[in-house]
Amino acid sequence: MSQTSIERLRDYLAQLPPQAQALLMREFERAIERGEDTTVATFVLEQLRKVVRGTDEEARPRIDDPARLLFRPLEPFLVEGNSPVRPGQVRRASLLPVWNWLTRDGAPDSAREFEAALARVREAGAASDLEVAVRKFQHAAAAAIVKIATPVPNGDHHRALARVGSPNVIEDMLPIGSVLQNREALDTLSGRLPSLLRIFNDSQVASIGSALNVPSLQTPQLLPFALSLVMPRLPAPWQIIRLAIKMAASDDEIRVAATPYGVAVTIALHDLSFLAASLRTDIKRGHFDTVADQLKTLHDGVRGLRTELDLRNDSTWGRQLTSIRADISNALQSEIDSVPGRVRRLLRQRADKDIPAGAKIDSADVDETAALIDFVAVCRTYASELAINEVTLRTYSDLQQYVEKSTESLVQSLRGGDAKTRGFRQMQVKAAIRFCEVLFGQDYASLMSRAAENAQTVERKPSRAS
Repeated sequence: MSQTSIERLRDYLAQLPPQAQALLMREFERAIERGEDTTVATFVLEQLRKVVRGTDEEARPRIDDPARLLFRPLEPFLVEGNSPVRPGQVRRASLLPVWNWLTRDGAPDSAREFEAALARVREAGAASDLEVAVRKFQHAAAAAIVKIATPVPNGDHHRALARVGSPNVIEDMLPIGSVLQNREALDTLSGRLPSLLRIFNDSQVASIGSALNVPSLQTPQLLPFALSLVMPRLPAPWQIIRLAIKMAASDDEIRVAATPYGVAVTIALHDLSFLAASLRTDIKRGHFDTVADQLKTLHDGVRGLRTELDLRNDSTWGRQLTSIRADISNALQSEIDSVPGRVRRLLRQRADKDIPAGAKIDSADVDETAALIDFVAVCRTYASELAINEVTLRTYSDLQQYVEKSTESLVQSLRGGDAKTRGFRQMQVKAAIRFCEVLFGQDYASLMSRAAENAQTVERKPSRAS
């Protein structure tokens, strides 16, 4: 492949959601182990690893990492950090303590046998033997994990679990064991699911429901993981609630909650809450590059849950959705309220005597303020569903009026004034034109730019005549 093609492939892989990247990585690894399309699979897998790990350094072959091979079925469900997880997720940080426990106490004999089998595979290069060894150890590990994670009457359950790791690790134990124990069912489901659904209407909902209708996938432990395999393939993750509505044959939240698929609503609400928290963090850090996409996802998710589910305001789900909307509104409103002040500070018309010699405007400050104005414009698009309609419309209107008047006034100031302050006023005009482009478009910004050039030309003519 040419360098351009490689870059396009890497850009495409980078745009995939983390769960989709993990799923794709897992499928290519399985293809390599089976000896299918190894050239293409190895190349794409290499590029995907570089994207995920953020480096061009050669990644260590995964066959050299027995823990990674053991926990490979968990890749689509792993999340970073130690924050609360939802059903169908496992903390990546929990894997190492579980591995250490397995090799030390849980299944030490099976672990030694597994590592010996890997050594033989590395020498012989037999991919089929590798898969047999992996599956055998996964079953042994699952049995040990489920045994210790399942409460036993009159047993010293908590003390045994305490030897494994922290409370977060203990919380992840049973989900880890369940996924390893039912790897084949999840693999079969993954093979039956389409790679991408452009729409998720009644016929597709029925088809996915049929694929999920397997006894081993219907347990409270495994169903959330099965749903988590479906979500990256949907046009929007919140649409997973349509499966719950279909199974309940009703949009009434009580009837939906009474089915095993009610967990789909819990998952959708958790993901929206997590995205709202991420949005709040990005806003605080001044990172606005992804705000538009985040707001669209939140807007569509909130609207979808409000319109497709009959939620009561005083129910658990209803209160969660209200809390998410309030969280988004508070995060956005505080930032929206700050934008007019920043614009006025940059564009305020000053008398010549109030402008210090050598005064300048920080270009980074202008860039940040322009990004904030664009942020207000994006908020206006999604304001009604996110409970920020009034403040957004008022702020945007105020910005338009103030920037328009200030730009005209600043352009006029270029026609005269002290030559010592002209550089600062030109910087102000440049900032104002930048804001005009965001608020009114390129045509209006170009018009004001020409007006500024004409004003400076007119001002210079008397100087040449004298």
